[in-house]
Formats: sequence, C-alpha cells, structure tokens
Amino acid sequence: MAILKTGARLKSTVCNGEVMVVAAPDGEIEISCGGQPMADPAGAEKTGDVHADHAVGIAIGKRYVNEAGDLELLCVKAGDGGLAVGSELLLQKDTKKLPKTD
Repeated sequence: MAILKTGARLKSTVCNGEVMVVAAPDGEIEISCGGQPMADPAGAEKTGDVHADHAVGIAIGKRYVNEAGDLELLCVKAGDGGLAVGSELLLQKDTKKLPKTD
C-alpha cells in the first residue's frame, strides 16, 4: 500500500495499462489492475496474467473513479485489466455535455 499523490503514475504488472492520479483520498490505498497491485513505472515488470474477473480493460484518455468519488485516475496507456481498489472495481467517469453556443 502507498499514499497516492496527484500527478503520480502507476503501471500494471499484468498488462500494458498505465494511469496517472488526478485525485486521491488521504491515507494509504492500493490500486490494482487486472487483479494485481500496480507499481511505479520505473520498476514495474510483468508478473502474471490478467485475472478473468478483472479483464474489463481500460481506455486511453478515460477517467476512472470509485463510488465515493474521492479517487480519480486518468488512463495514459490502454490495457486489458480493470482498475480496482480492494475488491471494488473502479467505474469509468461519464463525460459532461457542454452547453451549446451560437
């Protein structure tokens, strides 16, 4: 577990997925991708395969949030694994429509 800071990057150890922290709650938290904990990009090595229950994939440019709304991650490199905190899968954040301007 680690204390996440805004701007920090994390890399999956089971797929090509990589995320950047946009917002994080206080305290220690462990983000997983594909069922395995994410690591610092400099030291991340592939250690296994994506778990079948976490094979939803992440898409580049999309934001992922927890139900409480205090954690937000931006996908900077797509991957086959799904993001989670503990057993809670993170949800893709909906985009907001901009108002029309004439």
